[in-house]
Amino acid sequence: MFSFFWYEQFAANLQKEIENDTGIRFGVVEKRQFASIPVTDAAGQTTALGVAQSEAIWAFLREADYVDAKGKVQDTLRQALKDGTLQLPEPFRSQLPQVKEILRKLAGKLDIKNADERRTIPTRRAILQGEEFRALWDRIKHKTTYRVQFDNEKLLTECADAMRKGPPITKTRVQIRKADLSIGRGGVLTEETTVAAPIIIDETDIELPDLLTDLQDKTQLTRRSLARILTDSGRLDDFKRNPQQFIELATESINRTKRLAIVDGIRYQRIGDDEYYAQELFEQEELTGYLKNMVAATKSVYEQVVYDSSGVERTFAEDLENNEAVKVYAKLPGWFKVPTPLGTYNPDWAVLVEKDGTEKLYFVVETKSSLFDDDLRDRESAKIACGKAHFKALAVGDNPAEFVQARNIDDLMARC
Repeated sequence: MFSFFWYEQFAANLQKEIENDTGIRFGVVEKRQFASIPVTDAAGQTTALGVAQSEAIWAFLREADYVDAKGKVQDTLRQALKDGTLQLPEPFRSQLPQVKEILRKLAGKLDIKNADERRTIPTRRAILQGEEFRALWDRIKHKTTYRVQFDNEKLLTECADAMRKGPPITKTRVQIRKADLSIGRGGVLTEETTVAAPIIIDETDIELPDLLTDLQDKTQLTRRSLARILTDSGRLDDFKRNPQQFIELATESINRTKRLAIVDGIRYQRIGDDEYYAQELFEQEELTGYLKNMVAATKSVYEQVVYDSSGVERTFAEDLENNEAVKVYAKLPGWFKVPTPLGTYNPDWAVLVEKDGTEKLYFVVETKSSLFDDDLRDRESAKIACGKAHFKALAVGDNPAEFVQARNIDDLMARC
């Protein structure tokens, strides 16, 4: 069963293949594009607009930045078509409907992100180069390496147990979905048209795939280990009932158990004094964001905080600004990464809090709407656990930085 995203992905790939194989350029306005538009002269005779007039319209589109030098349709043209604000010079006003119709076909989808709202955010040099932020950064900047140790026998037992406790497997069903595919000069577009009722397939009609090979590719376990897990789970009969659903259940159960085992057995170690994220990267690496996802900041190393769409980060940033105990902070950029076996982890915040006007406390904060791991995605919670182990390895010397998970500023202040 496919989502509509699959149709769009298929259309995008098809469009690239057509362009590569045929040389056809989608979304490009040629200088002679409008030459065949019919026009009626003063005597009532109908003729074609002609090449010279077509090139004059193209020159207007180029001058207005509706197309680039190669004729490629720009978002400014898509926006004008979407808003109905496109106009032509006086000599061509009567041809506007035909020109718009041609341009609509070439422009493709009119879904546009407003690039004008995207901004590059400067740093606050006084904060970035100040002693307080330097003290905070020195506690969290170092890089680490990790090792993973786990009990293989325990892992196999827990994988089988996870499969055994998994949801029931339903009979195989097929659902036919149809979509119209249209190829025009604007590109390849799709639109879903019909969705049929599900059809249940009898088990004897199902061709069974190579289960061990498929699971080996998806879990990176040996065939011997997989055979042990599947046998001990007691659910092999479900494979005949619905092979695809069974493979998905087995893959998720095994990989989730592996992630938990990896986190339980991970150990981080600081690499050395010369391996760290330099403070200068805040100025060397450009930070950009959209106006609708920014909040003004005075205590941050950046003049604006770029937050995600959940709203938790915006509220947290505003609370950091308003809390007098918070002296400096940073929304940690994407280049600040902690290595984990599940991919890199980027923590949310670095914060310096002054307690009772004298004691300085340093924190790395992960803000989430819930503090319970069950409410977070399994992979995400595992990465956070790795991040916690990373900063624990850096927690040496006097007054080190503490890793904290927080829903709001109150959760953070409770640790002070």
